[in-house]
Amino acid sequence: MNEFNAPAKENIVLFPKTLDYYQIQLTVMLESERYREAMELLQFLLQCQGQEERHYEEWQSLHDWLAAAFPYAVQGGDTDGVFRAEEPELREEDMARTLARSKLAEDAGYSDKLLKRVMDEPLSESTVLALEQLSYLEGAQVDEALTGWLQQTEVHPLLQFRTLQTLRRRGVQGTITLSRGQETAEVEIETVPLSSEEFPLQVSQVLERVAEQAEVHEPTLYYFAQELWGQFIMSIYGSRDYRTLLDGEDSQLDIWAGALHQIVSESLNGSRQEEETRGMYGITGTMRFQFEGAYRSLRGFVKSSLLDK
Repeated sequence: MNEFNAPAKENIVLFPKTLDYYQIQLTVMLESERYREAMELLQFLLQCQGQEERHYEEWQSLHDWLAAAFPYAVQGGDTDGVFRAEEPELREEDMARTLARSKLAEDAGYSDKLLKRVMDEPLSESTVLALEQLSYLEGAQVDEALTGWLQQTEVHPLLQFRTLQTLRRRGVQGTITLSRGQETAEVEIETVPLSSEEFPLQVSQVLERVAEQAEVHEPTLYYFAQELWGQFIMSIYGSRDYRTLLDGEDSQLDIWAGALHQIVSESLNGSRQEEETRGMYGITGTMRFQFEGAYRSLRGFVKSSLLDK
């Protein structure tokens, strides 16, 4: 039996680490379009007690939207082969677009409400959902609002990237200049990756190196490294760190893989064994300065993510 299909229980309390785990699971399910499983997990989370009210509101909003956009998920169908012969042209994207436009037809201010949620609320499942819905609404005013906001406001890097994806889905083209603290990044909107497969090969090669070492030394580490790396890459997209990763040789990939392994190992084990980690990835003394720079970048992202929660 799926753990989320278990009978309802009263007074289920999640520890912080457990909540973080389920939040990661939910993100993975949504990104891989496993909507039925995501709804089951949301139903489970809504049973739990003792969480902040904003969590319940976000979970309920996301559950309701999934139920309306993908009704087959409520009926227990799978995403594979769900659209039968009588409706071969109907896709999930079409259903989501129809839902968003029907809401706009009911409420002329619907797109403004979505924009306000994206621009005024902290990054959460709710803001990501609003961006998803904005992808399907027509109107140059939405493009202008999102591009102007990104260029004129200090926006969380992850929310920046999600918004860039929305602009690409809306068909916007051209270069946009973003602020990243003391750094500016120029991004061509039409080249923004919409999935992990669209990122340059170097991004996955870092994970492949971690997978090889984790399999031998710490099998559970790879799962968390994969999630952290995916979020981190989105947050540095177009930045100096991102360009360094893509322009570097194999040694540069080893440096990033070692830093990723190190930061995740510290989080899981509470101890820092940097020399051992550097040995795993062949990071010599001459490479140590670059290793420490990559480590600081990853650690800074982790700290900022915790503060935003």
